[in-house]
Amino acid sequence: MGEFKVHRVRFFNYVPSGIRCVAYNNQSNRLAVSRTDGTVEVYNLSANYFQEKFFPGHESRATEALCWAEGQRLFSAGLNGEIMEYDLQALNIKYAVDAFGGPIWSMAASPSGSQLLVGCEDGSVKLFQITPDKIQFERNFDRQKSRILSLSWHPSGTHIAAGSIDYISVFDVKSGSAVHKMIVDRQYMGVSKRKCIVWGVAFLSDGTVISVDSAGKVQFWDSATGTLVKSHLIANADVQSIAVAEQEDSFVVGTAEGTVFHFQLVPVTSNSSEKQWVRTKPFQHHTHDVRTVAHSPTALISGGTDTHLVIRPLMEKVEVKNYDAALRKITFPHRRLISCSKKRQLLLFQFAHHLELWRLGSTVATGKNGDTLPLSKNADHLLHLKTKGPENIICSCISPCGSWIAYSTVSRFFLYRLNYEHDNISLKRVSKMPPFLRSALQILFSEDSTKLFVASNQGALHIVQLSGGSFKHLHAFQPQSGTVEAMCLLAVSSDGNWLAASGTSAGVHVYNVKQLKLHCTVPAYNFPVTAMAIAPNTNNLVIAHSDQQVFEYSIPDKQYTDWSRTVQKQGFHHLWLQRDTPITHISFHPKRPMHILLHDAYMFCIIDKSLPLPNDKTLLYNPFPPTNESDVVRRRTAHAFKISKIYKPLLFMDLLDERTLVAVERPLDDIIAQLPPPIKKKKFGT
Repeated sequence: MGEFKVHRVRFFNYVPSGIRCVAYNNQSNRLAVSRTDGTVEVYNLSANYFQEKFFPGHESRATEALCWAEGQRLFSAGLNGEIMEYDLQALNIKYAVDAFGGPIWSMAASPSGSQLLVGCEDGSVKLFQITPDKIQFERNFDRQKSRILSLSWHPSGTHIAAGSIDYISVFDVKSGSAVHKMIVDRQYMGVSKRKCIVWGVAFLSDGTVISVDSAGKVQFWDSATGTLVKSHLIANADVQSIAVAEQEDSFVVGTAEGTVFHFQLVPVTSNSSEKQWVRTKPFQHHTHDVRTVAHSPTALISGGTDTHLVIRPLMEKVEVKNYDAALRKITFPHRRLISCSKKRQLLLFQFAHHLELWRLGSTVATGKNGDTLPLSKNADHLLHLKTKGPENIICSCISPCGSWIAYSTVSRFFLYRLNYEHDNISLKRVSKMPPFLRSALQILFSEDSTKLFVASNQGALHIVQLSGGSFKHLHAFQPQSGTVEAMCLLAVSSDGNWLAASGTSAGVHVYNVKQLKLHCTVPAYNFPVTAMAIAPNTNNLVIAHSDQQVFEYSIPDKQYTDWSRTVQKQGFHHLWLQRDTPITHISFHPKRPMHILLHDAYMFCIIDKSLPLPNDKTLLYNPFPPTNESDVVRRRTAHAFKISKIYKPLLFMDLLDERTLVAVERPLDDIIAQLPPPIKKKKFGT
């Protein structure tokens, strides 16, 4: 693997936003997640739970509800009173419609997917018709006395249940009038509370309405008579969310204590046809409030204040007991928030509303392998660059020479020139940006920092020439006719001649920068691209996919390399394929062309293409033979994968020079320490 000096960086003070709501799409097996800062993420559960799409947040957009309709259409609503639809191809917001009912607290799509229902602050329930291009207001239901906090359709589409403060209403969809009003018991542990908030409702096919409320109860109601059938007290705090399986044989609820409860419909006796709801499994995978839950055919999904997205498989539903049956916790975004200037040893950290520029520390001390060396000069915080306006930063980048910083929000693109004089740094913004550079999804500088590559959300790739303190637009690669595919990943060769771009459909296009034309398209693969890079000497494009496959494609020859074909023929080690976090960065050693450096959140790996691949009987994570063996034996028993798990969670790792690495870690304990305190629970013996 070689010896490296490693800058171990832990001053990236990144804290993910809490999860507010999730929505599962059974048709596409995708999960939409909205966070408290308005960010919306889309995970492809079939592609190893990869975060394939991302919509940046907005300060004025507190998303309270999220749902799928008409198959692949995604809608959200929030406290600004607007309903928004997302463009899943161009990765932007298609439109926003004001519901004119004040803040929106809840939303639900009809079973057919053709209608949308929203519950508002003023007590109104509004029905919208979903048209091919937009949504259109249809009518109001009978207004209630307090805000509508939860909604659920009957599977037939004829009735809806609406949860409010102290009561649940059942509406007839055809007439829009309330047919039942069910008063919720305010009693909590024998004490009458001032208010009882119905946080969630679920309408079942047999007419049963299940409610969860702030008194810690799960209650079953008969919607035909408007009466309470059964009540379960399951928590000493609010039960905040509920989701029912499509087969209606189980449901899941989340509590403010961080516990997730699973309820199942089981026979009363072994030979009985009569069934009852029984609380079967409690799960404690969260430290804070579980604000939202979802129920896929094979797993329980939950998220909340502690920022973790937890996928808990149901073992009885998983057909093949492989790694898909393991618990998954997704904390960090599957995109890069850090860029590096190797020449000046600078790191640029991206936050929601500002950027931080740091200069790495240095040491003159020496030591043996594994030693921690004292710093002779501490890391310097050089710059804090705050954005103007309410929009979150989408992407950012610092040039390899350290003289340029570029970043973008949804509506504005910013480019700055940096000047260094001794220990002082000055910043000058490049003004009068052209209108086509209004927004970018990805930004990348060339190796010599003379060109800037910008991927816009309209599918175009722009090439900008940088010189002095000015810029000049050279060319724009337009998307193929009839398509608007957003480019999410960019890679440029060290000589600046080749540019690779990966879009939302998992395709990779390679452009010739000198001749300004499309050179080739890499053969399509079923899984999305998570990282890619172009090797400096050979111009081989290395691509990592979400199923942990790694391909090497020769750009000059327009075909896969011999090494890549060998890998696909033999296959990767089963432990390599079972990793649950995607590769987010690939780089190369300048003096060792056979080495590929890559990392995910929990391991750093060097692939030596000159060595044989490990088979499933080989120890993948222990490739080093005993030191007392001869060089011949060591060479024979070594394999291509050299893996280190010292640094984790690993947000960024790259080579600064031949002998120096930089690793940016973000320990989970540091994140939890910055969250609000959880509900205090009485423990036995305390």
